[in-house]
Amino acid sequence: MADYDYDLFVIGAGSGGVRAARLAAMSGAKVAVAEEDRVGGTCVIRGCVPKKFMVYASEFTKTFETAKGYGWDLGEARFDWKRFLLAKDDEIARLSGIYVRNLQNAGAEVVHARATLKDRHTVEVEGKGTFTAKKILVSTGGRPWMPKDLPGIEHAITSNEAFHLSELPKRIVIAGGGYIACEFACIFNGLGVETTLVHRGPNILRGFDDDVRSHLAEEMSASGIHIRLGAQIGKIEKTADGLVSGCLDGHELKSDVVMFALGREPYTEGLGLESAGVELTETGAVKVDAYSRTNVPSIWAVGDVTDRINLTPVAIREGAAFAQTEFYENSTSFDHEMVASAVFTQPQMGSVGLSEADARHKYGKVDIYLAKFRAMKETFYGGAQRCLMKLVVEQGSERILGCHVVAPDGPEIIQMAAIAMKMGVTKPQWDATCAVHPTLAEELVTMREKYTPPGLGQAA
Repeated sequence: MADYDYDLFVIGAGSGGVRAARLAAMSGAKVAVAEEDRVGGTCVIRGCVPKKFMVYASEFTKTFETAKGYGWDLGEARFDWKRFLLAKDDEIARLSGIYVRNLQNAGAEVVHARATLKDRHTVEVEGKGTFTAKKILVSTGGRPWMPKDLPGIEHAITSNEAFHLSELPKRIVIAGGGYIACEFACIFNGLGVETTLVHRGPNILRGFDDDVRSHLAEEMSASGIHIRLGAQIGKIEKTADGLVSGCLDGHELKSDVVMFALGREPYTEGLGLESAGVELTETGAVKVDAYSRTNVPSIWAVGDVTDRINLTPVAIREGAAFAQTEFYENSTSFDHEMVASAVFTQPQMGSVGLSEADARHKYGKVDIYLAKFRAMKETFYGGAQRCLMKLVVEQGSERILGCHVVAPDGPEIIQMAAIAMKMGVTKPQWDATCAVHPTLAEELVTMREKYTPPGLGQAA
């Protein structure tokens, strides 16, 4: 230790970096964490946490509609965007403060400044000088990607700015078809904004199960979201009446706000990784092995900057595994198989394991169990929202390869399913579970009839 200022220097105080730093410091190591923005990273400051607050706010539109169907007399409902923003910002500040206190209580030093690599053991902290460390962990996360050469792109915002709009727009155009674009489309639609989703692909949510994608697109459209597939914005013009998005097919879309949600990229630019000799992938992510080690023996990386599975809980587990391996003499790697995910659209979606297409490609013959239905809460008052539940099962072994739920509280349901599937549960074991009645989730353990997708025939 005498040769270095720190045992560990962490660049980036997001979920993965904070967990790694805390555990390392608790082992007795001398640890510093540098963050150029606010402690907490994408998730806490400009990602899943504030977005979930927005989801909660936007869901009340349907809640009020449902309440009337259940006999409630309601007065005029009005949403105060600015009051919501103040409450949201207060809560984010509180959570960020907790992260700082937890780091400090563990014995780590928090440095509020940008840090870059100078060499394999040296970091330069803006305004504070250079420091050496025996081990360096890069956990800078990702950031929204924008098409820089698109005419008028300076008039568009990303998800980062969506959390701080001074006024709630009357009309918004969202470019993208991934989970961020779909979630924000549902948020703004639920808050009463005329919402148009523009996606160049044939359907939304590429990478998820096809039945899930189609079902969710139908439900989003039924809720009032205008979804334009096979379309792409080619330019944006600012006019006296707002913004005009010109699509490549000649169609024009008028709005007050244009938001681009075309994906995120690892935040590696300008970090000095090349000075330390750190190898990157073709997508610009830090290339690591199963133990989050880079090609440089003194440098590791965790979280979205590695572009493995870009989820907060994964970054946390990667950071914990790094600390266990390097500071507790407990060689640990995080298993990236069978990680559940959620999309907080309306209705919400939870998914774990393989899609039907991926399962057929990997395992050949599979059995499908599929149910689409209106929940009893909807049928009581004549609501139209439909749920989807789907199981993908390997023929022969009957192991469940995929579970997909589109329903209110779908992410809550999928968490429990993920436990069983991580343990290798089979369909007979799944079916032996007694249903909890009356619930949405009971449909998962009462599906007995195999479903044959159109066009595949019995041989499938």
